[in-house]
Amino acid sequence: MRSFDLAPLYRATVGFDQMADLMDRVLSDNVGSQTYPPYNIEKTADDAWRISIAVAGFTDAELSVEVRENALIVAARKAPEEKERTYLHRGIATRAFERRFALADHVRVTGATHVNGMLHIDLVREVPEALKPRRIEIASGDTVEAKAVEGRKEPQDA
Repeated sequence: MRSFDLAPLYRATVGFDQMADLMDRVLSDNVGSQTYPPYNIEKTADDAWRISIAVAGFTDAELSVEVRENALIVAARKAPEEKERTYLHRGIATRAFERRFALADHVRVTGATHVNGMLHIDLVREVPEALKPRRIEIASGDTVEAKAVEGRKEPQDA
C-alpha cells in the first residue's frame, strides 16, 4: 500500500507530469513484486548503460525488444512445444514475461545481443547540440569600443 499522496504535486505544478508519473510508478505496489526474469543495469560510461537480462531457454525469435514512448519494453513468448515432455524436475522458468524500463529524454538503444542465455541491451544518452551547454566568450570593453569606432564612417573632407 502506498503511503504518499501525490495529488498536491499535480495541483501545484505545471510541466512536471513525467516526474510525478515516475514517482507514482516507483511507489506503486506492483513494481516490487515483479522479480522474473532477473536483470542487471550497469553503467558502462558517463552517458552509457547496459541492461543484462537472464533469458535462459528462449531463442532470439522468441524475444522482443522495443522502444515506445520513452519506455524500453522487453518481452518473451515461448513457442508451443511440438512434443509434450515429462519433467522430473523443472527449475528453468520459461514463462512469458514483459518487463518495462523507463528511459530518460535523449536516451536511445544502440543495440541488443543474445549470448549464453543473457540478453544484453546497450543504451546511450545523446544530447542534441542545441541543448548542450556552450561557452560564451567575454570580450573586454576596449575591444568592443574599438570595433564600434572602426565600424563608424568618418566624414570625408571635400
